[in-house]
Amino acid sequence: MQATQFRRATQRRTQDPKARNAIGRAIRYLFNYKWNAALPYLFLVIATLSQLAVPRMVRNIIDAVTSGYIANQILDALDKIPAQFVGAALPQILEATGKDSALTLDQLKVQLEADVSSAPQTLINAIIFIVIFAILRGVFAFLQAYWAEKNSQAVAYDLRNDLYAKIQRLSFSYHDKNQTGQLMIRATDDVEKVRLFIGQGLVQLVGSIILLTGTLIILFSTNVKLAFTSLPILPVALVLFLVFGGLAQPLFMKVQQKLSALNTVLQENLAGIKVIKAFTREREQQKRFKDSADDAMQQSIVVARLFTFLFPLIFMVANMGQVAILNVGGKEIIAGALSLGEWQEFSLYLLYLFIPIAQLGFIITQLGQASASATRIFEIIDAKSDITDKPNAVKLPQVKGDVKFDNVTFRYFGGGEAVLSNVSFEAKSGETIALLGATGSGKTTIINLLPRFYDPTEGQITIDGNELRDVTLDSLRSQIGIVLQETTLFSGTIRENIAFGKTDASDEEIIAAAKAAQAHDFISSFPEKYNTHVGERGTTLSGGQKQRVAIARALLLNPKILILDDSTSSVDLATEAALQSALDVLMKGRTSFVIAQRISTVMNADKILVLDKGKVVAEGKHKELMEDSPIYAEIYNSQILVHEKGGAQ
Repeated sequence: MQATQFRRATQRRTQDPKARNAIGRAIRYLFNYKWNAALPYLFLVIATLSQLAVPRMVRNIIDAVTSGYIANQILDALDKIPAQFVGAALPQILEATGKDSALTLDQLKVQLEADVSSAPQTLINAIIFIVIFAILRGVFAFLQAYWAEKNSQAVAYDLRNDLYAKIQRLSFSYHDKNQTGQLMIRATDDVEKVRLFIGQGLVQLVGSIILLTGTLIILFSTNVKLAFTSLPILPVALVLFLVFGGLAQPLFMKVQQKLSALNTVLQENLAGIKVIKAFTREREQQKRFKDSADDAMQQSIVVARLFTFLFPLIFMVANMGQVAILNVGGKEIIAGALSLGEWQEFSLYLLYLFIPIAQLGFIITQLGQASASATRIFEIIDAKSDITDKPNAVKLPQVKGDVKFDNVTFRYFGGGEAVLSNVSFEAKSGETIALLGATGSGKTTIINLLPRFYDPTEGQITIDGNELRDVTLDSLRSQIGIVLQETTLFSGTIRENIAFGKTDASDEEIIAAAKAAQAHDFISSFPEKYNTHVGERGTTLSGGQKQRVAIARALLLNPKILILDDSTSSVDLATEAALQSALDVLMKGRTSFVIAQRISTVMNADKILVLDKGKVVAEGKHKELMEDSPIYAEIYNSQILVHEKGGAQ
């Protein structure tokens, strides 16, 4: 099963160059910061060079100590050996100490005394240099870590802003096909995994390469035989990392998908907590969340199983290399071809060879996670929006409000059954157009096409003769006021929500809009009045109060085209009557499109469109439709009879 998943994931990456280069694109965000992006790597080079200098100092210490000790022991022995025997043994002593064979006994003693006297100073000098290199490494390692973290946070900031900006620009059809939880996990967890790699993994990768390269150069310059002995472990380790990296990336992609599903369940449950409690579905939803959490955990365990096998294998390879080095190095010391200081230096550099190999295991983990997450991030950033400005789109001038639908047909996602079929009608400037029909008849689709939330599959829509696809989205939507059936308010004050579309509005303008929407009285009853916080999604307000705030928000724009999608559905009859009379005044001089479930709210419209199964089956005024449209008459009579029965009771 895993092999099949890996093969499919590999095929996808091969077919999609953007997915294959996703992590590279994320890293290129560092280029926005120019020299700041280079600072961590400059500091890394200095810190690594300081680290590489220490083993040589350790060698100097050991060689100074051993040479001083040996010289002192030889001097003591020379003082105790009779002179006639010393002369005979002098050639062997000179060979054993590595001194010039032409030296006399007195010259040898002078040099041995010099070795003894210089050893303490050599020791002190080496220790001082070790301390200096340690300080340098500490300071520049701190600077490297600080700037790497700062740059990675900057990249995460840019990625999140680009993601959010793109999500805002994507058309409704994209959001119809993608769940909110999945988008949220990409903007949070996926970005964080990319950030961690850029701030830690990438720097560690560069540091490992520098340390590995520097160590190999020093090893070959120190002892070629030992260097060649250690070399075979590198390609073995590299092959292991490549194999495990190829297996890991699709598994990490699966982990992120499972986390997205888990986040979606969580988001839906938090948003619908009242419904869950009202229908006592807590246990079912807990089980649903538990199942998603189990899926995410099981997938994470699969990844953990892979890497719990990788790391012991890598350490085994490293230990086998160390065994080979101990064998060859031990023989070199016995043969006198290698000093203790050189051996200790080589051992420390050998450790520097194993450290990058061990680090690569962690780096490959971060790289796999980051690559999978970067692919998911750029899937959104590269997503094509169905609704965009044409290259030659022009700014829509101030409109009068003449709207025309010309043989408009619409299908969701470009296929399937038509939601609207050959819809044609005209709305003159200042007219009120009422849309009436059963649920699913196409009323909401018509008002969604007007601000270009969607584009017609066939036909065209014009405002003042301007085809909607020929004008810019901002200039179009800024001249349309909308109150949707599902009222959405944002966390903040009532003032901020009313001024959402016109943030520079004065207090007088905000209050005037609230009064027109019959909202001023209930707002004034709050202790903080217009500075009252409405809570998330406006939960502290009733449905009718939220709808009136939304109407005030639309009216503040003073639009020439007004869309009211069942905007009085959440208010009682008394409030509806007051609100409707205010709306009647406000709709004068504007082209207004009104959707209402209650026929009483549309009887005075200039034109009523009766829709049935996506088609306009009748249009006209109330009296005309009562005579000419059986569907309209049936709707009217059924609602009037219900109203009369309610009144009689």
